[in-house]
Amino acid sequence: MIRLSELAPDVRASVQATRERVARLHAELPANGLVVWTAGNVSERVPGADLFAIKPSGVRYDELAADNMVVCTLDGEKIDDGTPAALTPSSDTAAHAYVYRHMEDVGGVVHTHSTYATAFASLHRPIPCVLTMMGDEFGGEVPVGPFAIIGDDSIGRGIVETLRDSRSPAVLMANHGPFTIGKDAQAAVKAAVMVEEVARTVAMAQLLGDPVPVAQGAIDSLYARYQNVYGQH
Repeated sequence: MIRLSELAPDVRASVQATRERVARLHAELPANGLVVWTAGNVSERVPGADLFAIKPSGVRYDELAADNMVVCTLDGEKIDDGTPAALTPSSDTAAHAYVYRHMEDVGGVVHTHSTYATAFASLHRPIPCVLTMMGDEFGGEVPVGPFAIIGDDSIGRGIVETLRDSRSPAVLMANHGPFTIGKDAQAAVKAAVMVEEVARTVAMAQLLGDPVPVAQGAIDSLYARYQNVYGQH
């Protein structure tokens, strides 16, 4: 078994920084109304190592800290990371690990059961691109992934299969809920916040009538500007 205490000093420092970021970013999930009780999780790839840090299973958000973020290999196996042996990683760890193994540009993964996005997932219905915000952030509709049962890497396979050729950083896993990816955990958390926001708006619009899709040319223009021009550089 890999022992954190035996890794090179620069790797240990990278692990610690990752654990601190992941612990801090978990607070964004309840703050944005994306989770209840102990549901949901954030993970981040450790820069410079084939490891990632993830939330421990079944631990309440107000009890999370850098020291109890679980460190795993890219096969989803917990290393000797200084936490108690009985502290197990999130039940979604296999899915996160599969994503990291098969999408090298992904540095962060988030899962929630946020209400409106999960409602679309329960219907196996993608969120149509009817908002300029969706063109910006998702580059089109938010797609639906296949139904998969937790416990092995089936969910991870569904995420990768759905998002590999998509501009969307979010997928609605059928009957389950949203998973989001990003270059790091902060980007994945942002996508989780945004997918719930657009799901809520589109659901309200559908109650009022038939939302009008954004034209594909406009979506492409919006996406290119938001990804390459918007913000500070």
